[in-house]
Amino acid sequence: MTLPAFSPAADRNKQAILELLQQVLPAQGTALEIASGTGQHVAWFALQMPQWIWQPTDADAPALNSIDAHIMQGRLANVQAPLLLDVLSPVWLPSGTPAFDAIYCANMLHIAPWATCTALMQGAARHLASDGRLITYGPYLEDGVVTAPGNLGFDQELRAQNPNWGLRRREYVEQEAALAGLKLAQRFAMPANNLLLVWSRND
Repeated sequence: MTLPAFSPAADRNKQAILELLQQVLPAQGTALEIASGTGQHVAWFALQMPQWIWQPTDADAPALNSIDAHIMQGRLANVQAPLLLDVLSPVWLPSGTPAFDAIYCANMLHIAPWATCTALMQGAARHLASDGRLITYGPYLEDGVVTAPGNLGFDQELRAQNPNWGLRRREYVEQEAALAGLKLAQRFAMPANNLLLVWSRND
């Protein structure tokens, strides 16, 4: 059996994120996770929120093995088998897939081209239930907010690795959301200079 991959950062932030998910989401529902990575988040959330059905995905085929290993290790009956999903694809899921009550995406926007932000918002608008929520987590730049030195250094490091990467300005992300019919409903400051943002339909 494949051993699950482990991310220290995901282990550190999983509880703080969970507590906010429990605050902003209803007691039960269905959730799609974009860019599940190692699978640690979905495994933890599924364990602590057993009334939710979780669908993990990732664009990296090898990551699916780690996600599946975390699911099996936790004996999580409320997690579906991980799917290969590239947000840039015009079709995310098979036709007829029911809408999701929540879509969750952590730490993707800054380590992917800007086009993934547009694609995430448009895809979320296609697949969210009418009262569903898109939840994004990670470091952002913000107008009128002093950027922490650690985030500035992280941004420079990312751009040195790939000029198409880097911390995204929250206001620019909001513009892309608005074009997809979504609005920023809630903003939560998180440990280690991250933000958890909750997006809803702009009805």
